[in-house]
Amino acid sequence: MNTPSNVPPDSLPQVVRPPATAATRPLYWSIRRELWENRSITIAPLAVAALVLFASLLGTIGLPKRMRAVSALEPAKQHAAVVSRICLTPAPIMLVTFVVGIFYCLDALHGERRDRSILFWKSMPVSDRTTVLSKASIPFAVLPLIGFTLGLVAQHFLLLASTAVLLGNGVSPARLWVEFRFFQDPLVTLYGLIVHVLWFAPIYGWLLLVSVWARRTPVLWAALPLVAIPLAEKIAFNTSHFVSLLKYRVTGAMAEAFAVEPRRGGIEVIDQLSQLDPARFLSTPGLWIGLAFTAAFLGAAVRLRRDREPI
Repeated sequence: MNTPSNVPPDSLPQVVRPPATAATRPLYWSIRRELWENRSITIAPLAVAALVLFASLLGTIGLPKRMRAVSALEPAKQHAAVVSRICLTPAPIMLVTFVVGIFYCLDALHGERRDRSILFWKSMPVSDRTTVLSKASIPFAVLPLIGFTLGLVAQHFLLLASTAVLLGNGVSPARLWVEFRFFQDPLVTLYGLIVHVLWFAPIYGWLLLVSVWARRTPVLWAALPLVAIPLAEKIAFNTSHFVSLLKYRVTGAMAEAFAVEPRRGGIEVIDQLSQLDPARFLSTPGLWIGLAFTAAFLGAAVRLRRDREPI
């Protein structure tokens, strides 16, 4: 027989809910694991940053002469002549992070099957979704953050070194410090980095899918459709729409995200917020179609990994 309880509600045991951060702990440690197991993620950008700095420092030898000749140039070219070397310093570092991301994605899910470590990681309380997302976060977030940080450090180190060279040769560095945009340039660099990560997202998603699917040589399986489809299209229809689509995916980010007119001769320096066009970029169908394909590729990778065994 049930009797009404006279126990006050405050004295009843309360359900202890786990903290909200508990759900993200497996993802955090999975990302840490990727950094521990793949040292090239940090070593390659560091090596390129050191090489870029060394080459840039050698280029400062002729900097005093170039600074004296700046006043003889057209006003439109003076700014580029002063700051182009510093503003373009992050570019090769960013490029290397994208290349490292490509090779990482090709081996991310294939390597654990090859060395049979997938048996160990499947025994851990980490879902396939968390594993795939942790591996996808390397090219989507970790590598871009490393590239941005190294590029920013390299820029300011080169600025200080250039200042020292100018002062040592009796040339005032005031023009250099006035022309370099300390606040706009990092924002432009960060914007460009985010734009390219979003634009290249389907490439990374495709490579991760191939990595979990292929039994051998994932690089060949990843490249095979890129060769077979244009060849079949050319034979059947004598067109090259697929090649144009690939070219647009590789080079279209700059055209869609920046309001910069093509320029003949010289180097176009993009270091002003007025040169950005985020509204056009976010309204580009190619961006959202690419992100939809990325979600589909990652979802398929999660599904395939559930049934994958060591090679």
